[in-house]
Amino acid sequence: MKLANMLGERFRETPADCQIASQIFMIRGGYMKQVANGIYTLLMPAKRITRKIENIMREEMDAIDGQEVMFPVVMPGDLWRESGRFDAIGSELLRMKDRGGNDMVLGMTHEEASVHAVRGTPKAEGNFPFMIYQIQTKFRDEPRARGGLIRVREFTMKDAYSFHTSQECLEKYYERAYHAYERIYARCGVPEVVAVKSDSGMMGGKVSHEFMLLTDIGEDTIITCPECGYRSNMEAADCVVVNEKRGEEELTKVATPEQKTIEDVCNFLGCEPKHMCKAVVYQENLTDKYVIVFVRGDLEVNETKLRNHLGCEIHPATEITAESGIVAGFIGPVGITKNATVLFDKSLEGTDNLVCGANEEGYHMTGFSIERDAKVDSFCDVAKTYQGAICPVCGKPVISVSRGIEVGNIFQLGTKYSHSMGLQFQKKDGSFEDVIMGCYGIGVGRLCASVCEVRHDDYGPIWPMTIAPWQVHLCAMRADKPEVREAADKLYEDLKKAGVEVIYDDRPVSAGVMFSDADLLGVPVRVIVSPKTLARGAVEVSARDKSFRQDANVETAVAEVKGIVDKMLAELNNVD
Repeated sequence: MKLANMLGERFRETPADCQIASQIFMIRGGYMKQVANGIYTLLMPAKRITRKIENIMREEMDAIDGQEVMFPVVMPGDLWRESGRFDAIGSELLRMKDRGGNDMVLGMTHEEASVHAVRGTPKAEGNFPFMIYQIQTKFRDEPRARGGLIRVREFTMKDAYSFHTSQECLEKYYERAYHAYERIYARCGVPEVVAVKSDSGMMGGKVSHEFMLLTDIGEDTIITCPECGYRSNMEAADCVVVNEKRGEEELTKVATPEQKTIEDVCNFLGCEPKHMCKAVVYQENLTDKYVIVFVRGDLEVNETKLRNHLGCEIHPATEITAESGIVAGFIGPVGITKNATVLFDKSLEGTDNLVCGANEEGYHMTGFSIERDAKVDSFCDVAKTYQGAICPVCGKPVISVSRGIEVGNIFQLGTKYSHSMGLQFQKKDGSFEDVIMGCYGIGVGRLCASVCEVRHDDYGPIWPMTIAPWQVHLCAMRADKPEVREAADKLYEDLKKAGVEVIYDDRPVSAGVMFSDADLLGVPVRVIVSPKTLARGAVEVSARDKSFRQDANVETAVAEVKGIVDKMLAELNNVD
């Protein structure tokens, strides 16, 4: 490909409203063009990268016995009603009507379609297990689309669905898929991706993992233990605290006028936040019923864990009515209103001598003891963990909090979809049981942008050889000179004949412009042909990551460059 003929311009200025490296470089480098918020046209460089990522995914899915299929983008609403998700999912699911007035949806995920593809044909126990996968366009009406391809509304995803007759069978295949994902990331040049325990969310199921690329620009919060290797997404991480008895004191009501926040009360009474019993109020989305969560004063409520515990969607209560009996700013467990669901977090278990609200305007209680004064039947884990918290596995107070980008996820779905949609298998004794399912997804564009986030310098991306748009960037400096034109043209044709992917820049531009564009395209190997190199009978060969720069004899340059490319490919592809 000649750079002069390629669609897309490269420029130096940072685009407006771009804050992260991948978005900046991929727009500056002519990889993509925004059509609408969260919707992009991918131009040739990005399309070549994503195609290579897709091919790596295909190879690894085929290696674990996957069967590639293609589900429709548009599906009937009735199919999603069978699973219960047509009404359960909010505005992220784009709904429409066809000309016949039938409800239709634009697929954001394809669990329903996968069940539909499998059911209808009698399946005996001996026909399992099997897995089907696709690489397909999806649409999620994401309210917070930003960051280029990191968070979009229209995207391409590799999603796979496995079908089993037992939990044991699912777990064995889940392990195979887990390791296939590790190979995909290693081959794409980001072996540092880690798997963390995650929340299943709308997908359902009890066991799930997210694959995270740790980077400061990530939107997900990752919890790790450097001692035992425990890893979890913040949304699923256990919060473990140890409370020491302070010595019981008499429960006493004290005046705290205008002191409504934790900070205000602590300053007024001279106590620490961890010695307070804090109340946080939510409401159920469907009923507006109040939910009061009591948690230790120095901790925050993890809303995802709270949703999972309640089994419904909730939102913070912004307006609390007088009829509720809830006294905002002074809420406490003693004499709490019965017009709300009341929960106690595990962080309060075993505590005594705390400060809490008195359920009366302008008053708090001191000397509150959870066992003596609240009589809690059971505690729940709905608090966020934190830096330096106790690890739930090894018990050491060394929890680390960092940021990451989710670049894939896998779920043990169980029978969530097969049961509601009537997908069963026939056992050897003639009886029928629900099929057990697993689900495995990777966003193609997000993985592309994520690699750019951790593989770049100040000048542009440094693409790994396996997914780079081209393998070699050939620069003909002063192509107006016949000897340069002849040598560069011949090298271009000979490299292509040798099976090397080449982007060829023979434009009449300055060296600064030529090298700046080459940096933005991030091709791993650069070959320069110029009057100076030819004067010494050579071409200059260098790495985009600046790991080497050397001369290659004009006569042997093709073999030398091909050897460098093959070595780089082998280093990434040879993974266990």
